[in-house]
Amino acid sequence: MLNVDDIVVSVQGGPDIVRGVSFRIEPGEILGLVGESGSGKSMTSLALMGLLPPGLALTGGRVTLDGADITHLAPHQRVRREGCGKMAMVFQEPMTSLNPVLRIAEQIEEAVRVHDPDIDPGPRARELLDMVRIPDAAHQLRAFPHELSGGMRQRVMIAIALACRPQVLIADEPTTALDVTVQLQVLGLIRDLCDRLDMGVLFITHDLGVVAQLVDRVAVMYAGKLVETADVGPLFRAPLHPYTGALMACLPDPESDDPLLATIPGSAPRPIAIPPGCPFSPRCARATDLCRSGPVPLVHGAAGQTALCHFPLTERATA
Repeated sequence: MLNVDDIVVSVQGGPDIVRGVSFRIEPGEILGLVGESGSGKSMTSLALMGLLPPGLALTGGRVTLDGADITHLAPHQRVRREGCGKMAMVFQEPMTSLNPVLRIAEQIEEAVRVHDPDIDPGPRARELLDMVRIPDAAHQLRAFPHELSGGMRQRVMIAIALACRPQVLIADEPTTALDVTVQLQVLGLIRDLCDRLDMGVLFITHDLGVVAQLVDRVAVMYAGKLVETADVGPLFRAPLHPYTGALMACLPDPESDDPLLATIPGSAPRPIAIPPGCPFSPRCARATDLCRSGPVPLVHGAAGQTALCHFPLTERATA
């Protein structure tokens, strides 16, 4: 459904902040994009949507959606282009996306009129609220955003995203600002919509617990590059890249007697100071001089698992 081939996002007159990222998303599949803050996850998603901020540009690679090349189309061109598949995006904080002075009905109906001009937007807006499991939809359509809870506002944002009948939904940390109970409800909703609508989902998060319960495949990002990709089961059973292993080691272990959580030493490099060789080498206990210079090989593990590493965590990996 969505093919991302070797894309590069660059700062005008400056460094590359996304470097050669490639992945694909099939219908009905959820791909989790994980990594620390600053690894390039959100910039990758904005590049796919054509929403990069001023000063940044997609300078390399290709993006195709349902066979159509959308690499250099502006968002308004994608909406109006015949035969072009559609993507939608849900952001982290719904109150920064919803208009505080417009009722919920007006905001959903606007999206319906843009993408489905031949249908009545009123009934469609109510149908969308029903689809995202908001109770008493007729009443909630008359509400302003501040009258809804955080979880309901995020469901409204998902409803607006679904108004364009997307083939791919990008969800950029959509549950970070929600409490655990509401988070589970929203995650369950995304999984259900993915299965019911045969829609691909790119789910961006730094929470490996969410990844374990929601996604089908995982792409681990560090310093603007994908360092490991795998199905979710093999990744959690036997990660290949030391960065993936370090992220998993930071997860709380209820059976551990150690009161301190594990941490990854150092910090992720800035785009203007990415070291040569493997960008994770300054923080990696397995790194040697080989890691700090020259190209890093792509190694293969079980069931299609791949990683960029000289010394993967499992000896069964092959170059």
